Amino acid sequence: MSETLYKRAGGNQALNINGNTVNGKSVDIAITTHGSDFYWAICAVMAFATFSFIGLSATKPRTDRIFHYITASVTMVAAIAYFSMASNLGWTPIDVQFRRGDPKVAGVNREIFYVRYIDWFITTPLLLMDLLLTAATPWPTTLFVILVDEVMIVAGLVGALVRSSYKWGYFTFGCAALFYIWYHLGYESRVNANRLGKDVGRTFLLCGSLTAFVWLLYPIAWGVCEGGNIIAPDSEAVFYGILDFIAKPIFGAALLWGHRNIEPARLGLRIREYDEDPAVLGGTVGHREKGTHHGATNGATNGVTNGETTGTTTEPAAQV
Repeated sequence: MSETLYKRAGGNQALNINGNTVNGKSVDIAITTHGSDFYWAICAVMAFATFSFIGLSATKPRTDRIFHYITASVTMVAAIAYFSMASNLGWTPIDVQFRRGDPKVAGVNREIFYVRYIDWFITTPLLLMDLLLTAATPWPTTLFVILVDEVMIVAGLVGALVRSSYKWGYFTFGCAALFYIWYHLGYESRVNANRLGKDVGRTFLLCGSLTAFVWLLYPIAWGVCEGGNIIAPDSEAVFYGILDFIAKPIFGAALLWGHRNIEPARLGLRIREYDEDPAVLGGTVGHREKGTHHGATNGATNGVTNGETTGTTTEPAAQV
């Protein structure tokens, strides 16, 4: 009765407008209005978190907003992905390896949301960037960990699009990449963070532990959804939605709270304002720094001007 009234009131019409047919092929196992409603709810949460994080950035100087912008970017991309899934878009039908007797998962093919993996391909490196920058991890290590993360996401996507048992090979590749990331979060980066102070170490421990724990649950979700076709797409929406809610808005709030009294410069992230750059003509600070350099080079210095070494040293005049 309530569902009928909901429809008459002009409720969620996404599945009526965007049906279960893509490129002339229909899907047997797909979300219902319940799954779409849940995706809409998570979309709203992601959008709210994005505006909140951007709003909080206004409380910081522009040079100290890097973590606010990275975190807001994560939820912004996720909001678009959840909008797509709630609209029943961004998916393709893939034949299942295991056919089940349960009516909720009975059929030849299943709806696979590739837009979910596009989201993860963009957002998981940003999440790792938040953590690795917090720990002042060296750039070569940071770039390699992000590459491993991309391998993990692509392996998951390819595995989800494979109908045969070979999908579990890609699942294995993805898990191996995940455990490498887990090692860095649990040991190497944690040690680096602790060297930067108790507040930095505490923030990294909280957010790194949260990420490591939640990310270990994603392979389980993949195994019972895209991999094993065990739970219905509506349950898949709830499973992945809760994980993304914890991994993105909750993580972001905890990270920004931990960074409230941590200046990025302590982490090696000294970002200049435009008028603070000595190379910028007309900048008040730039003129002051240039003047300082000119004055310094007339004395006993090593000949460094604007970050470049002249290779000469001015000796003081001999006393007569």
